[in-house]
Amino acid sequence: MKEQDMRKHSMTRIGAFASLAIMALAAPAVAQQKAPHDHGHAHAHATDDAVYKGYFEDSQIAARALSDWEGDWQSVYPLLMGGALDPVMQHKAEHGEKTAADYRAYYETGYRTDVDRIEIHGDKVSFHSAAGTVSGSYADDGYEILTYEKGNRGVRYVFRKVAGDAGAPAFIQFSDHAIAPVKAGHYHLYWGNDRAALLEELTNWPTYYPADLTESQIVAEMLAH
Repeated sequence: MKEQDMRKHSMTRIGAFASLAIMALAAPAVAQQKAPHDHGHAHAHATDDAVYKGYFEDSQIAARALSDWEGDWQSVYPLLMGGALDPVMQHKAEHGEKTAADYRAYYETGYRTDVDRIEIHGDKVSFHSAAGTVSGSYADDGYEILTYEKGNRGVRYVFRKVAGDAGAPAFIQFSDHAIAPVKAGHYHLYWGNDRAALLEELTNWPTYYPADLTESQIVAEMLAH
């Protein structure tokens, strides 16, 4: 994950499945966009540095399908709490403006979640926690453009529940620094039952990497970004 220092975060609310996954020092300006999925559109490359940092034109944005996040995913929160991500925090301290302890505290708020595993297959999303598993079928509900305090922007890809367990969230919103169709290598996920309220959440961003990656591989991925 290439966390852009997630400069845009400040409140948290965690609960088993009904929790809103979050990111705001100030409420972002939101422009709603909805469009059919079109893999044939000319897309900006997902790894483009400017796009990654949140600087792009509206014309570069394209709709995405849930298949971009297909797979079995693990939360990095347990890795942070267990000390596996200490080298990442130290690296950030060496290249940033905070101490390693400060970065750890920041990411502890950001990564916090009780959902330690998420499976996405077809239109079905399953949320696993110590309390059990809930699943739902989700359909595309467009995307939203968020403008942050520093002038950079982000795109949230939104899906709404159309069937499934009552405990599964009504909405899920993906953010992975990409603004067009591409297979995600990791993502931040926001979920809850109020679509609009989720867009205001900017502090807590549960983050997921492929379940088959080892701790050392995740550390290497984070250090590379």
